[in-house]
Order: sequence, then C-alpha cells, then structure tokens
Amino acid sequence: MRYLKFALAKGRLANKAVALFDKIGMHMEEISDPDTRKLIFTNDQLGVTMFLAKPSDVPTYVEYGAADIGIVGKDTLLEEGRRLYEVMDLGFGKCRMCVCGPASAAQRLQHGELIRVASKYPNIAREYFYNKKHQTVEIIKLNGSVELAPIVGLSEVIVDIVETGSTLRENGLTVLEEICPLSARMVVNQVSMKMQNERIMKLIRDMKEAL
Repeated sequence: MRYLKFALAKGRLANKAVALFDKIGMHMEEISDPDTRKLIFTNDQLGVTMFLAKPSDVPTYVEYGAADIGIVGKDTLLEEGRRLYEVMDLGFGKCRMCVCGPASAAQRLQHGELIRVASKYPNIAREYFYNKKHQTVEIIKLNGSVELAPIVGLSEVIVDIVETGSTLRENGLTVLEEICPLSARMVVNQVSMKMQNERIMKLIRDMKEAL
C-alpha cells in the first residue's frame, strides 16, 4: 500500500488537525511533542506519513505532489493561488481578512482615492482592491507587524487577518471593510485525487463525521 502523505501548517492549525486525526483513529506518535526534532512522522500500520511545514509552503508541497493532502488556512490558499483541490472547510482557526486603519481612512476608501495599502498578503490585497473595488492602490509588502504601517505613516490602511480585533483597538485602528471569512481547509493534490480517490474520499467522510 502506498503511503498517504500529509503536509500540516505548523502551529495551532497542525495541533487541531492532529487532534481531529486522533478522533478518527489516525494516531501519529510524537507529532504533538513540542521537543521532538523529527521532521516526518509515520504510522506504518495505516500507511500514513505526516510532516509539519511553514503555512505558506503547504500549498506548494501539495501542488507538486510531495504531499497528497494539506491542512492550511484559507488565507494562505488565497495568497499562494496554487493548483489543487480544496475539498473541505474544517471549521477551526476561524477569523476574517479585513481592510483596517484609523477611522479617518474610511472616507478615502469610499471615494476610491489613490492610497497606500500595507500587507503580508499582497495578492489578496491586489485582488480585492483592483478586481472587487476597482480602486487603484499602491501595495506595500510587509513581513512583520503590519499594524505599525498606518501609525508611522507608511500606509493609509492595512490588509490583515483579524481574530478578536484587540491588537487593532490597542493601536487606535479599526476594521473598515471585510474582505472574506477564513478558516482551516483541507486541500488535495490533483493527481492524488484520481489515483487515491477511494482512500481520500473515505478520509473526508470520516473527518466530516468527527466534526
């Protein structure tokens, strides 16, 4: 039997995914151990291999077939735009992708003015402003705390993930527009979906029941 390979986005999503796999009898030894140095975890009985990856790399592993299945946030899927099948909303890791900034920036969004937008997600920001709002903006890619950008005058607004909104409030910012809801998704390699269809469909059914 060929091993089914899973790529899990490191962090909270991986922990929740592992707990879900446990529920359906897919127990993976050591993967939950924070001190482990192992990169790949295998259950020989089930013919399953799992590895933890940086979230932005998960869609790449799945598209190129290094993993048959990936568990990753919808934000990463939208930003990466890889060719794969999104088969299931897992319902955890819920948050929103939003345009945020000081309340004073709301008018500039409504009037379609040329503004600067800072984001870790330049592709999502571009898609939203150019194709949905039809507003010309200058997009600035940042890797760290994007909340800083409007405070120090780098940009008028930011595009970022909002969970509770407390970080925004602490920095005098607010949600100005919601782009889309986000949560953890299960994705499948296009070839694997054909070649391993029976096993993958059974897995999807079991996970749906467990959820």
